[in-house]
Amino acid sequence: MTPVLVVIVGPTGTGKSELSLDLAERLAARGQPAEIVNADAMQLYRGMDIGTAKLPVAERRGIPHHLLDVLAVTDEATVANYQRDARAAIDEISARGAVPILVGGSGLYISSVVYDFQFPGTDPALRARLEGELAEQGPGTLYGRLKAVDPEAAARIGPSNGRRIVRALEVVELTGAPHRAALPGEAVYWRPAVTVGLRMPREELTQRLDARVETMWADGLVEEAERLIPCGIETGVTASRAIGYAQALGQLHGTLTRGEAIETTQQFTRRYARRQVSWFKRDPHTHWIDARAADRSEQALGRVDPAT
Repeated sequence: MTPVLVVIVGPTGTGKSELSLDLAERLAARGQPAEIVNADAMQLYRGMDIGTAKLPVAERRGIPHHLLDVLAVTDEATVANYQRDARAAIDEISARGAVPILVGGSGLYISSVVYDFQFPGTDPALRARLEGELAEQGPGTLYGRLKAVDPEAAARIGPSNGRRIVRALEVVELTGAPHRAALPGEAVYWRPAVTVGLRMPREELTQRLDARVETMWADGLVEEAERLIPCGIETGVTASRAIGYAQALGQLHGTLTRGEAIETTQQFTRRYARRQVSWFKRDPHTHWIDARAADRSEQALGRVDPAT
């Protein structure tokens, strides 16, 4: 029997979208329709297509996709809102008798859906104070404070993500406890699920990611970022900091040369991929498949439906 929820994870550039399409087609051929739910935080944004490797509608093979292009670039993406919306989409897909396939590389977003946990509350006054400190002092000072009170969260978030640093400090001050984000293996499933992960040797993935960034520039990422300026991308808390778009905007404003923008994006992309690998490998229930395998969709189907 096909499980209620199928999850496809792995670092960026390993072919998760293609595998999700192949798997959905294989399930359909067996009489079991499937629909795909996006779990890439940046693909939530309208107009951010090239830099997020978002599949064009024409390449989705007629398979329904959910949670793509649902936010304006001025909106702030939050895990709590994503959890609510993704679970609602999954419930609707299941109610139609189809298999929901959750696909993406945003580890916390995926865990928020797959595992049963609650988000700590917020305090507007405390949040405003911390955001004021972030604006005045930059992320470095706040990061140092987070390292002192919650080194695990600091290591997970990194020193440059000011928004997440603020949230982690807010949680610590509100609860007096570390900012623990539902780590795989520590939480129970929200509903029965099978997780398939794609992996690739680091050297090969690095080459692939570097080439991918160069292709994005050749395909018009800078022009896409320029088109998003009138839409307010520069004021968007989340969108303005997206890897690739921040550098493209820097190139447009002359603070980075084209070469510097590409090189910086490559560095950040490689770093992000390493964090994704670290996140996903902690889940002992993930079934790993070589992303280069010619029969990867067959392997995935075998994990999803052992009767195959």
